[in-house]
Amino acid sequence: MKLGLINSAFQQVGMDTATGLGHIARIGFDCVDIFTEATTISRREIQLVTRACAKLKLPIISLPVVSVGLIDFNDPVREFHVERTKKFIDLARDWNAKNILLVLGEYIWQREVIPPAAQWQWAVETCRRLGDYADRKKIDIALELEPFRLSLLHNVESMVRFVDEVNHPRVRANIDISHLVLSDTSPADLGKLKGRAIHVHISDCDGKVHGDLPPGRGVVKFAPYLQAIKELAIDGVVSIELEYSPQPEKIVEWVEEAYRETAKLMALAGLRDS
Repeated sequence: MKLGLINSAFQQVGMDTATGLGHIARIGFDCVDIFTEATTISRREIQLVTRACAKLKLPIISLPVVSVGLIDFNDPVREFHVERTKKFIDLARDWNAKNILLVLGEYIWQREVIPPAAQWQWAVETCRRLGDYADRKKIDIALELEPFRLSLLHNVESMVRFVDEVNHPRVRANIDISHLVLSDTSPADLGKLKGRAIHVHISDCDGKVHGDLPPGRGVVKFAPYLQAIKELAIDGVVSIELEYSPQPEKIVEWVEEAYRETAKLMALAGLRDS
């Protein structure tokens, strides 16, 4: 597998796109995931990313998109978010990316007012529609497993059930290692995602709350998870996800540390392509 980074690590501290991409290439990443807003990104920014990644020989793999409105109880809201998500698929195609990384969100009102089964079914229906659209563009959809109590896809079991119900070749799972730890998912459970997973996120955490720290700064025991991922034989990318460095002025060092530690872990697991 290749080793990538979501470029939001640099965006969150106000660094401009081109400078951030330059650091990502210099540090040694094989590829990059681009965090943006497809409905408002300017043509100039699209071209800047295209040119910069080509010059740096930094392939774009994934575009994360949080689209919680896909499970909203209002028909017009769901329709808006279907069309918004399609724009991410279009942008992924323009950048020759492999997938969009889709976050569906959570059950509303503690699952008490709107029947949970209804939100689940809305998600199935919208993802099937998006899968059809993505297929025409030759883009995959990787679904994020979120470890929060009310998340629609909150553990491996719910992910397997959802992917199987959508039953679309373009709609598959993302594996996020720290999210697995926070949802009390063992490495052995990853075998259930065989043939269903296409992308991986890696970060550390304190074992209690969402953290997205560089590996080694938390409590995650990565080796068993990486071995389980290796056994899935995913033809994809391990992307480092970093959120909100406590020292924004040292973001470059933060990313360099994350790269070094992740590269070591992948090498020990025999997981990184040469």
